[in-house]
Amino acid sequence: MDAILALEDGRIFHGRGYGAAGERFGEVVFNTSLSGYQEILTDPSYAGQIVILTYPHIGNYGTNPLDCEAARPYAEGLVVRELSEVASNWRSEEEVSDYLGGYAIPVISHIDTRALVLHLRKHGAMRGVISMIDPDEKSLVAKAKASPSMVGLDLASRVTTISRYQWTEPSHHILKGGSNQPAARRFHVVAYDYGIKQNILRRLVDVGCHVTVVPATTTAAEVMKLKPDGVFLSNGPGDPEPVEYAAQTVREMLGRVPVFGICLGHQIIGLALGGKTYKLKFGHHGGNHPVMNLETQKVEITAQNHGFAVDPDSLKASEVILTHKNLNDDTLEGLRHRSLPLFSVQYHPEASPGPHDSAYLFGRFVKMMEEFKKQ
Repeated sequence: MDAILALEDGRIFHGRGYGAAGERFGEVVFNTSLSGYQEILTDPSYAGQIVILTYPHIGNYGTNPLDCEAARPYAEGLVVRELSEVASNWRSEEEVSDYLGGYAIPVISHIDTRALVLHLRKHGAMRGVISMIDPDEKSLVAKAKASPSMVGLDLASRVTTISRYQWTEPSHHILKGGSNQPAARRFHVVAYDYGIKQNILRRLVDVGCHVTVVPATTTAAEVMKLKPDGVFLSNGPGDPEPVEYAAQTVREMLGRVPVFGICLGHQIIGLALGGKTYKLKFGHHGGNHPVMNLETQKVEITAQNHGFAVDPDSLKASEVILTHKNLNDDTLEGLRHRSLPLFSVQYHPEASPGPHDSAYLFGRFVKMMEEFKKQ
């Protein structure tokens, strides 16, 4: 069927429609990963966003339950150069079009994704709409302009778990039914779910943690009653500044328990320490972003997915050490407190998809909990 992608600035792209024959809105962003489309689409951090995949051929290995990062896909829509209508992989159970269609998510294919990405790089991420039911271009542009802006939007409270639960599953092995042998569970970690990816939970189990996942609005007092050895702050969608309740919670836990944050969790830590955040022009989305570890002078190739960043100049140098920076644009990618057991990174050390250069950070969290216990 025919489909249209309309941007709020009036740019129009015509293509073929797959998935759900409907209409969805969102901030249009591009991801530069070469594979891992299922992990990307099911990452809750993409809530409220329409995702463009820059790799030209998507869908050729299908989908399967094992590669999901959440119980369902969270992206509002998918934009690709060519969507394969044939899935050929021994692990595949369902084609991408059918999988997304089951969740009312539209796909637009056969458009010039290079031109679209260049447009967004020049003008910045913007609101858009994918439609297979409204052929009126002016109407669609008006709808895109009327859709919610990502700035000021608290999406963490929308994607978080409703109730507390336990996670005990380790990382999967590539062979069906297999798994890596996790370390003995020595630590109890409470993980805040702002839109958490399941591979983060698996990585925590891999390094010897028993994990309790709690809703985003859980108070510091409620968490401390669980007697955690450490607290983890997850990734998540939207603007970090409206998630002030999370920053206040972190302030109340400072020094009482080791804290490790990733992505939105990193931004929340920045806000809790008195810093500020700002919106990036088109964000960082992909599995090939170079980050310099300022303490070792080594480069890590990282998986990233964020549209906001912490302003390093807003942090107090007397309290915070800047540990990582992005080599593409020098944005802040990591920090740690000078005296308290707290550190965070903007990127995704759990990958899925992406490289595993930064997996050591989960071990660092364990070491921090060990040292804190001794004290």
